[in-house]
Amino acid sequence: MAYATINPYTGETLKCFPDATDEQVAQALDDAHHAFMSWKECSHAARGQILQRAADLLRERANDYARLMTIEMGKITSEGLGEVELSAGILEYYVKHAESLLAPEKLVVADPAEGDATLVHEPLGIILAIEPWNFPFYQVARILAPQLAAGNTLLLKHASNVPQCAAAFEQLMLDAGLPSGAFQNLNATHQQVETILNDPRVQGVALTGSEGAGAAVAAQAGKALKKSTLELGGADALVVLKDAELEKTVKWAVIGRHWNAGQVCISSKRMIVVEEVYNDFLALYAAGVAQLKAGDPMDPQTNLAPLSSQAAADELLEKIQEAVKHGAKATEVGPKVPVQGAFVQPTILTNVTPDNPAYYGEFFGPVSMIFCAKDEDDAVRIANDSPFGLGGSVFTADAQHGAEVAKRISAGMVFVNHPTSCKPDLPFGGVKRSGYGRELIGLGIKEFVNHKLINIVDIDAPF
Repeated sequence: MAYATINPYTGETLKCFPDATDEQVAQALDDAHHAFMSWKECSHAARGQILQRAADLLRERANDYARLMTIEMGKITSEGLGEVELSAGILEYYVKHAESLLAPEKLVVADPAEGDATLVHEPLGIILAIEPWNFPFYQVARILAPQLAAGNTLLLKHASNVPQCAAAFEQLMLDAGLPSGAFQNLNATHQQVETILNDPRVQGVALTGSEGAGAAVAAQAGKALKKSTLELGGADALVVLKDAELEKTVKWAVIGRHWNAGQVCISSKRMIVVEEVYNDFLALYAAGVAQLKAGDPMDPQTNLAPLSSQAAADELLEKIQEAVKHGAKATEVGPKVPVQGAFVQPTILTNVTPDNPAYYGEFFGPVSMIFCAKDEDDAVRIANDSPFGLGGSVFTADAQHGAEVAKRISAGMVFVNHPTSCKPDLPFGGVKRSGYGRELIGLGIKEFVNHKLINIVDIDAPF
């Protein structure tokens, strides 16, 4: 596995990093376990001080971190700064709430003779985090903050194309005062991931990535009898009802599909529009996409970044061609994107039918599938006719009715009058082939803790 920084705008290979050696992996496991033995005994206040310092340092170094994301995976500067702030917010959420979220819970028992029952939440040990490149800081913060706040320690295997972001986050936590070994970045190989999971001191794995990676890691974790959480692909439906305010809806749809160059699991990838407003929506949407400006991701005027690599761009183009071969209509939109950089021309796909592989697939980039639904019920049917169930959205003038429609959509997160998004105080996760488990808020901090029952019973023995 080659860990390297390759600028997706210039194509230049800037720096290469060696894979971790087996000896380094073994030492990291020893260090993580040693750190856990003391970290688990730290008070919430002591842990919180370190997490708060890390949040402060994120903000102090925001420009440097945003630039690093641009160099490694092409993220535009404004989005990089937003990601840094989101990461800092997640850390601060657990500074404020970890203690109350993990507070012992008195259980109400049917018979006082059953005892005085309390549920306590205790850390388990080392957790392995396998994270993707599209949000190099946020994805790490999303698992690191709750797990460190809970008293666990963390090993990170980040994506091979963002090695400097991974190393920067490790240094950030050390600078914040985190004990050595409590959070370590490893340029691990696939074989070493399996070795880590088989170590008895490792208690679980959290993965965000592709279906294939998720299936492989979940199988390894299951064989090792370790818990796993998975956040995988998505093909979020953006449902437009006949009473939706079209101009506002279209603006959100353009943003919902094209932020981070469309390389987002919760992008609005499938737009499902009832036929009464389909033609108007399609025209307005094409015009909105045409206003995007592709270019140097460090240029403040750029709002459409290159893809993360030329290989990613080539793969996306192949998927478009395959969709067209099976009957879809592909319409390129907007000014021609630059020749330099891993760009793909924004494309709208229509006439995508269930016999087309694209219908059930995921396009990771600026490609929009737009479907015409007969009515609201048909829109819900199309939205649910997907192997994925990560997020979704419903646009309507009647927000309460939108909430009722949202209940009918099979997904982990459904927004009304806004594309699916992520915030420090909202849970994140999906159903079906989008994975299982939840990150953030109380659900995330309790994924990898021991929910231990302590019961004080004081009754006479029956004989």
